[in-house]
Amino acid sequence: MKNNLAEKKLINNNVLTKEEFELRLRRIGKYRYHDNCRFHHLLHSGKLNKGQVQAWAINRYYYQINISIKDSALMSRIKDPSLRRVWIKRILDHDGRKDDEGGIERWYKLTDGLGIDRDYVKSTNGVLPATKFAVDSYVNFVKDKTLLEGVTSSLTELFAPKIHKERISGMLENYNFINDETMAYFKKRVDQATDDADFVLNYALQNATIRSEQDAVCEALKFKTDVLWVMQDALYHSYINGHVPPDAFMPKDFDDRYTEDN
Repeated sequence: MKNNLAEKKLINNNVLTKEEFELRLRRIGKYRYHDNCRFHHLLHSGKLNKGQVQAWAINRYYYQINISIKDSALMSRIKDPSLRRVWIKRILDHDGRKDDEGGIERWYKLTDGLGIDRDYVKSTNGVLPATKFAVDSYVNFVKDKTLLEGVTSSLTELFAPKIHKERISGMLENYNFINDETMAYFKKRVDQATDDADFVLNYALQNATIRSEQDAVCEALKFKTDVLWVMQDALYHSYINGHVPPDAFMPKDFDDRYTEDN
């Protein structure tokens, strides 16, 4: 009995304060978030040609349509009605409401503006295998892990507003085929992501009350950054280095694409 009490006291003594815990989470994002990926730097700076931007939009679409699936799976496990009310807003933000078309519909404005056939986009036939594996693994992570880990895997939203703003300004400035209409998704997400991130951060700080839970939250955040990073690496390997796998989207201007040898 004494040994158990001593062990519990030791664990509690190792618990991070809320300030320390938040700092650790923010450090993870600063180091691991996909705004550090080379493909994003090229995208935002106007280096890519239209076909490479099309490839990015097609692959990111697979992530977009799975967000609501991921959130629905998470909601099925939430017993607290107040948390369900918060989480259903995320689904509606993407799927839409009577007075709001939603994030998926706004994504079609991007792919339509890029000249990609909408039926082809919806089919997901052109999506890279690595993108599918990464996104599917994220959905399964949320299904299989604890509720705390599932909720806090969304902590990447802490860092999303910055990349959204960089994307909006950079792409509007550098591509003549990008306009305010095609950037509608990201303009809306700047505020949505900020609100979502504030909630999830507070949830993590309030509910990860022992060190093992704090560590699990940090690992959930790391996993999600891995998912996002893999998606960018796959785009770089396929559409910069030129190793497009069978059946994946092949841009018409592929031979004129930007490469690091340009």
